[in-house]
Amino acid sequence: MSTQPIYAIIVAGGQGTRMGTETPKQFLKIKNKEIILHTIDAFLNAIPEAQLIIVHPSAHLQQMQDFTQQVSSMHPIQLVAGGATRFDSVKNGLACIPLEAGIVLIHDGVRPNISVSLIKNCIQQAQEKGSAIPAVSLVDSIRKVSNQKNESIDRNTLVAIQTPQTFQVALIKRAFKQDYQDSFTDDASVVNAMQEPVYLIEGERYNIKITTPEDLIIAEALLNHAEYTFINFCKLLAAVFFCIQSTYRHLHFCSTHSYGYSSHQRY
Repeated sequence: MSTQPIYAIIVAGGQGTRMGTETPKQFLKIKNKEIILHTIDAFLNAIPEAQLIIVHPSAHLQQMQDFTQQVSSMHPIQLVAGGATRFDSVKNGLACIPLEAGIVLIHDGVRPNISVSLIKNCIQQAQEKGSAIPAVSLVDSIRKVSNQKNESIDRNTLVAIQTPQTFQVALIKRAFKQDYQDSFTDDASVVNAMQEPVYLIEGERYNIKITTPEDLIIAEALLNHAEYTFINFCKLLAAVFFCIQSTYRHLHFCSTHSYGYSSHQRY
């Protein structure tokens, strides 16, 4: 990994209106732990050297402080209030980065299933090309609806965009000096508005954004699967180690108990 400073802005400013709960969705629990803490843990496991910046709803500062205290004693986390739009929230997060050098990952706080490999791949590509935008191909048929009419669209020409959207700090800070536009649906669109290209990278289908109650069920199932796979992998390693150890002991026993025979003895 590069010696450049690395920052991660985790945007956790949603109110959860589509979730149908009074509790913001980032504070809902999966496997007895808040979604935002799952997301923070994923980044700390992947890039422990990074400076984490959490953008949160201003009305929930105390709640966010309580949650992050569980990890901030070991890893400093900077909290900053969000804005009226996602654009404003990310801009507030970028204002906490003092330098123009380095790499910044901007991630949805409600995507807790992000993998270590995707985080590191995004950083590497952003270092080489200036940006890395995770994307996955579409599997469903797509239709365009307009004026009570609809028409088919070739899904092979479309991709679904994910986070962490990753940039060289100088590029994204320059982009966010622009005035807000309704076309700014994500960070990549802000860069595009400067006539700057962005570069896609292969995303992951299990890197879902939790938006609806159904997403909670899917995200928990994915976390359970990852945990089950890891446990089985550890069991496999233990079994392999046991076999190697047993074989070594057997060979060592045979070499020290040759019963009077020599390797040079002829028959």
